[in-house]
Amino acid sequence: MTVEDITPNKEKGSGRSKHVADEKAPLLPKQQDEDAVHDEFNGASFIGAVFNLSTTIVGAGIMALPATMKVLGLILGVALIIFMAFLTDASIEFLIRFSKAGKITSYGGLMGDAFGKYGKIMLQICVLVNNIGVLIVYMIIIGDVLSGTSSSGVHHAGVLEGWFGQHWWNGRTFVLLISTIGIFSPLACFKRIDSLRFSSALSVALAVAFLVIILAIAIFKLISGTVVMPRLLPDVTDLTSFWKLFTVFPVLVTAFICHYNVHNIANELKDTTQIGAVVRTSLASCSIVYIMTSFFGFLLFGDATLSDVLANFDTDLGIPYSYLLNDAVRVSYAAHLMLVFPIVFYPLRINIDGLFFPSASPLPQSTKRFAFITSGLLILIFLGANFIPSIWVAFQFTGATAAVCLGFIFPAAVTLR
Repeated sequence: MTVEDITPNKEKGSGRSKHVADEKAPLLPKQQDEDAVHDEFNGASFIGAVFNLSTTIVGAGIMALPATMKVLGLILGVALIIFMAFLTDASIEFLIRFSKAGKITSYGGLMGDAFGKYGKIMLQICVLVNNIGVLIVYMIIIGDVLSGTSSSGVHHAGVLEGWFGQHWWNGRTFVLLISTIGIFSPLACFKRIDSLRFSSALSVALAVAFLVIILAIAIFKLISGTVVMPRLLPDVTDLTSFWKLFTVFPVLVTAFICHYNVHNIANELKDTTQIGAVVRTSLASCSIVYIMTSFFGFLLFGDATLSDVLANFDTDLGIPYSYLLNDAVRVSYAAHLMLVFPIVFYPLRINIDGLFFPSASPLPQSTKRFAFITSGLLILIFLGANFIPSIWVAFQFTGATAAVCLGFIFPAAVTLR
């Protein structure tokens, strides 16, 4: 009886008793405690989560969507955008449902629970390929906007070339180097995704400004009768043009991929049950932006629409203040992509760390490992942006491989499992 009375008193009086070691516990952890990465903060608001997820969705893919309209025609193109939005919502709903059932806080943890260690590794490799590819596309577009690009033997001048002429300091390599050091590196150093909510809000505002300017230009030209109604259906004349229709699907898949960030955003919400509403709100708003950008971008340039529609804004549009509006369109979206960069970079870094350092302490607790992974990824992305010639090439590769796995194959496999 005496022992029974004394034991609880010791437990109440001694702070150490809360941390008594379990004699059966292993001396070294078997893998990272993924929950520890998220436990430090869970106060994100609904609006902040919508901004972060919308920023994840509306990235570089929007710039290639007018070119998909050129291939598919307006009716089929708009229909596929709407279809992809519903398909994305369904696949994310599968992830959320089974994550809640298993009390799992990450996409990698869900794949590990369903398919073991190798399932989680497959997920991490796909995030690596997809996100590195997307971030390389961001840098390519920023280089195109600021330093110019060439297509079919025609050079499209960049903003800096138009303002100052061609110089060594406004060449693509130097401009991307300065952007990486001065903009991408500081933004990539945040350890919580909610810390990026203000940059996400600004990036969404810049995307809306980009859309409003394009809308105003298109309406002005419609009223003045200087544009021709674009094709409503695809122009299929031979086998080659038929197979070309399938080249747009990787672009459409990539445009809606945000699955790798859903758990990160949900874990930081004040009320995690709101994540379903966050996803639907983000997908609805982004789909509207996609449809309007695709329609008015294709309306303005027709069959001359380039794979990166921003490159089309380097000539006289036949409206007042044409060159000023051209620069406003390009600079606003280049700034948007700069602010989107860290949102896509965040899950990339977490998955790289989990892939190569599975038994280490949580990444935010190791400054050296955090700095090493961040700097290594930035160097790799910088090099890729200087050697890959076109965003269409990058989109076709990532969209046909890693993106389709992340967005649709893995969620369906988890559901069937």
